[in-house]
Amino acid sequence: MAILDILTLPDPRLKQVSAPVESFDDELRSFIADLEETRLAGPAAVGIAAPQVARFQRILIMNVSGRPKTPNHGHLVLVNPEIVHWEGYAIGREGCLSVPDYTGNVIRATHIRLKAQDPQGQSHEYEMEGYEARALQHEMDHLDGLLFVDRVVSRRTDLYRRKVYQT
Repeated sequence: MAILDILTLPDPRLKQVSAPVESFDDELRSFIADLEETRLAGPAAVGIAAPQVARFQRILIMNVSGRPKTPNHGHLVLVNPEIVHWEGYAIGREGCLSVPDYTGNVIRATHIRLKAQDPQGQSHEYEMEGYEARALQHEMDHLDGLLFVDRVVSRRTDLYRRKVYQT
């Protein structure tokens, strides 16, 4: 396994739309293992998407189970995810491994239903709400060439320079 290089803004490749995965083979699963190692190496990263490491396929990994009292599905590896229903909306603060210097307020659906495949190609459906739904939408944006800074309510009032604390 390897820790992969993460693309950061203003890299134009972050705007690239990703293609569906068609081959569910050992090479895919090896890449997913590297992507997970990269996520775990990131500072407090609950999710990562393949385009963030310059692989433009519809793959993401997410795990919000470390957040207390947050309903969640645990560790998820989602291939070719598609949101099939959403409702409600809320504003929340988001950060991103690909935008290390900023956080921002973004409007997201509060409840979603999605279909996705696992690394073996089996189909699954999930219902998500709250923080897990927000994190999923954030990661899915990467698959479509979008970053949270493209969705901030107002770049003037809702984009914040990330604080760096001295140790």
